Amino acid sequence: MGANMRDRWRVDVPSSVRWDAFVATHPQGSFLQASPWGAMKAQFGWYCRRLAVFDSTGAILAGAQVLFRRAFGLAFGYTPRGPLLSGDPTVDELLLQALRQVGRQMAAIMIRFEPNISERDPQAAELRAWFDHCRLVVADTIQPRSTVLLDLQAPASVLFAACSKGHRADIRRAERLGVTVRVGDEADLAPFYDIMRATGERAAFSIHSADYYATVWRLHQPNARLFIAETQATPVAAHLILADARYGYYLYGGSTTEGLRSGANHLLAWHALHWARERGCIGYDFWGIPDALGQAAFADDEAIRTALEHAAQQDPLIGVYRFKKGFGGRIVRFMPAFDLVLLPPLYPLARQKIGG
Repeated sequence: MGANMRDRWRVDVPSSVRWDAFVATHPQGSFLQASPWGAMKAQFGWYCRRLAVFDSTGAILAGAQVLFRRAFGLAFGYTPRGPLLSGDPTVDELLLQALRQVGRQMAAIMIRFEPNISERDPQAAELRAWFDHCRLVVADTIQPRSTVLLDLQAPASVLFAACSKGHRADIRRAERLGVTVRVGDEADLAPFYDIMRATGERAAFSIHSADYYATVWRLHQPNARLFIAETQATPVAAHLILADARYGYYLYGGSTTEGLRSGANHLLAWHALHWARERGCIGYDFWGIPDALGQAAFADDEAIRTALEHAAQQDPLIGVYRFKKGFGGRIVRFMPAFDLVLLPPLYPLARQKIGG
């Protein structure tokens, strides 16, 4: 690096406070790039490393929070919904160079990037071209690539009217049947986990440990809410919601059979998105639908779109999609992931193990 570049920019480890302020103001900033998420993952076998490019005034221009998982003396690096780039190729290449160095220090085979940019964003083509120029390899995302995103900036009456007829009926039915919704506290983490476990067994999907959910909730205060729906003082549904500077996120949720019957899950989601709206979020991310539907939403060819929609009907998440889409919102599909390959001979095996 030349002397002039050293005077203009430097790469360093930012404090958590400085980093979180940068994430909150960056157009692609996400809770997955903020320090609480890194701290949470560090308690479950990951190593969290953050790097930022600073200008001469000390302002952060670009950066990334990278999670490393080690096994057999090697590592896999993962940057969920990142890196957060500046748009200046020189600055961003400096960050990429620093990430290469950190990855090699960690003996990482690769670092997977997951840009927090939709395929239809005007910046997507330019960013993909830059990643190609840097010889990154296209890969599958680890976080859901397709989701339903609800605009929260409309009045509550408009949001309710945008729900499907069935969802409006379920919300009203839950209220009529006496379902109540309250904000849970630490004591409610145990019944929340019981509901998650019952939901996982009924719907045949895996869940995290009780300690994992509890750690997510604790480390993200005050930007996390545990919502509990009850009938006759008995929990029948629960959602764990996170929020960052712009969006609320429906990450974890479940219900008992009684919760499904009474419409409690619908009432719960209605309360949760209102919480996100009241705290100033502009949108609510329902977090994950069958990717075939994300592809179909933007397919130009009618035959391809029909085939994708048919394929989505066989996806285990199709029922989850109907629940999420029933609140209105639009389908969004993110860019693919990109792998920064550090040990080419081992990369094919690593990709096979990780997926994508």
